[in-house]
Amino acid sequence: MMKPLNPEDFFNQKKAISHISFFLTAFLIAVIMRFIENPTGSPYYIPSVLFIIFVQVEVFIYVGHFLFSKLNYEQSPGLLTRIVISRFLIFIAVCLFAAMIIYILLKFIIAGLTGGDPSDVIPAFFNNEIGPWFRSTIKGLTSGAVIFVFLLWQTSLRREQKLRELNLVFQNETLKSQVNPHFLFNSLNTVSSLIHSDPAKAEQFINNLSSVYRFVIENWQKDLIPLRSELALVDSYYELYRVRDEEKITLIIEYTDISDYLILPVSLQILLENAIKHNSATREDPLRIFISVDNQYIIVRNNLQKKATRLKSTGIGLKNLAERVKLVSGKELIIEETPDFFTVKLPLMK
Repeated sequence: MMKPLNPEDFFNQKKAISHISFFLTAFLIAVIMRFIENPTGSPYYIPSVLFIIFVQVEVFIYVGHFLFSKLNYEQSPGLLTRIVISRFLIFIAVCLFAAMIIYILLKFIIAGLTGGDPSDVIPAFFNNEIGPWFRSTIKGLTSGAVIFVFLLWQTSLRREQKLRELNLVFQNETLKSQVNPHFLFNSLNTVSSLIHSDPAKAEQFINNLSSVYRFVIENWQKDLIPLRSELALVDSYYELYRVRDEEKITLIIEYTDISDYLILPVSLQILLENAIKHNSATREDPLRIFISVDNQYIIVRNNLQKKATRLKSTGIGLKNLAERVKLVSGKELIIEETPDFFTVKLPLMK
């Protein structure tokens, strides 16, 4: 049976195909220029043009990717614009310098192959060739910049499409998680037992349950919400378990000023649900969950008491959350596990 291709192999294959396509395009351009500009010229013309175009394209793409692939889109539009303009100027300067080095290197190679004097290469370049070289290089850079902006635009469109698809999956699975029969059965059973024994607590339980549903309905289509709102959801969600399980689960939340922070909706609730779902909790060995804010990350940590039997996943686990975090913020979801604790660090945005 043929071995399936993993994502990393597929990515490497796409990179290889790109390099091959650049080479073939450069070769085609070199052949066309040979017949248009130099039909009876040097046999080194096609290899020279091929070398210039291919190496320059590879260098320009590498420099462009290094400067523009990891922009921080959380910054203000004005600051982001200034950063893009400054990096574009750096891009032009670096590419011009690299193109000059490549051109002079080619001249040294041709001089060596044809028996010319290598000491004449640099003086000849600065005295006679720098003007035509500069004009042709600027034309190439301008064309490359247009292509590069188009590719960035296409990447942005794909990113937005991917985010919309993930959000649709997330919205559907979030509702399924909150309205699944087991969750409703336990909640209604708790309300039924409290109505007669403690009507006031039953009313509070119903209020918390309605708050959870109201929050999901109002916020599931948003990319970001205030962290304070998400913590209010977590508090309501935790109260449902605290009333039902009493001292089996404890939740401690510590923070100072969080007024400027934004977070993905229902993300903390997912982490809280994940901790409760996959860990055992008793009065003798309660499940302890800690939530704190540190250095633009919100940290959710619980003592590790894995259940003996693995439960079926709801489909909105850490992998889905990690993909949404990376698409929205450009940062990674940090997951750490030790023999005693399971920790997830979720990036915050401002």
